Amino acid sequence: MTPRNLILILATSGFASSFSGRAVDPMVGVMARDLGSTPSTIALLSAAFALPYAIVQPILGPVGDAIGKERVMRVALTLLLVALAGASMAPDTTTLFAMRVLAGAAAGGAVPLSLAMIGDRVPMKTRQVALSRYLVAVISGQLAGSSLAGLLADTIGWRGVFMISTGMMALALVATFLGFRGAAPGGPFNLKYALQRYREILSNPRALALFGFVFVESMAFFGLFPYLAPLIEDLGGGASQAGLAIAGFAVGGLVYSVLISWMLRVLGIPRILIGGGVVGACALLAIGSAADWRLYAAAMLFLGLGFYMLHNTFQAQVTEVAPHARASAVALHAFSFFCGQAIGVVALGYGLHHIGWQVSLGLAAAVALGVGLTAAFVLSRPPAQPRAL
Repeated sequence: MTPRNLILILATSGFASSFSGRAVDPMVGVMARDLGSTPSTIALLSAAFALPYAIVQPILGPVGDAIGKERVMRVALTLLLVALAGASMAPDTTTLFAMRVLAGAAAGGAVPLSLAMIGDRVPMKTRQVALSRYLVAVISGQLAGSSLAGLLADTIGWRGVFMISTGMMALALVATFLGFRGAAPGGPFNLKYALQRYREILSNPRALALFGFVFVESMAFFGLFPYLAPLIEDLGGGASQAGLAIAGFAVGGLVYSVLISWMLRVLGIPRILIGGGVVGACALLAIGSAADWRLYAAAMLFLGLGFYMLHNTFQAQVTEVAPHARASAVALHAFSFFCGQAIGVVALGYGLHHIGWQVSLGLAAAVALGVGLTAAFVLSRPPAQPRAL
């Protein structure tokens, strides 16, 4: 299979899963009113999705390396389809949370395994560009989920949005089954061998640095997402305006995907990382002082640009720390990312109630800048040669 065809197949599930993951954020207020809950409670649906996504990674990674990434992905997407259909019919908040937990765990078999498959088939020299092409689909799904969910929630309701997510996932599942119908089966899963892989990965200083960077990065960049919709509603906006503002983040990611070839050629990895930290920090400070949804949208665009300058670089690097156990390495990377995202949501919620929005985002900006500067220094050093098991 050519890299182009591989990316086209993986793009379908990447789009659908990212749409379903981001669709809740602009509908927080609408869902809270319909279910008789509070926005702060519904905002925790983000953590209910992110934590299972993270927790399942140490299992999915070695299983994918052993029995085949394509086989694991098919099962995961089937479960995600069931979870999205269940969420559209959830009668109460408890059931909805249960469906989001299942959706998060199942979605963990989409993007991380896709990144590992791209790492298997694309040489390192062109891998960051190839990953950015795949991320166009993921980012487009985030863009559609953020913007369309908010717009559609005002007309067809949040249940209708979940039904659309279910339909998208059904199409993605068909594409995945057809695209990988000739995939060779893997071997049996060996727990001892899986643990041996993890010991080797965790003994690699570069891998540990990448896992730490992505954990802190996700805390700084993603903690604010569930709280934007209620804040914009307090300014007189609605779900539509919240969706458009949050969609600015995905637009920034698309801008990055257009610029990445130029960035690699002109700036190089260290300057991309420094620039990502600076742009992200400035965007967080701007969001902290914004008083209009349009300003939120503009700042979110730059936040997305800064984030992907950091994150896509980390993704490309982590696919090479253990070439013989790539799914396991990417799984630990995703585990770190979503643990940080879930903790960031809780931490920023605490900060909102105790030190205020501006101070909380000021601290997040300092963290984002620190990640960019530190990563530029650490990753400028040549990596150690990976050892074969």
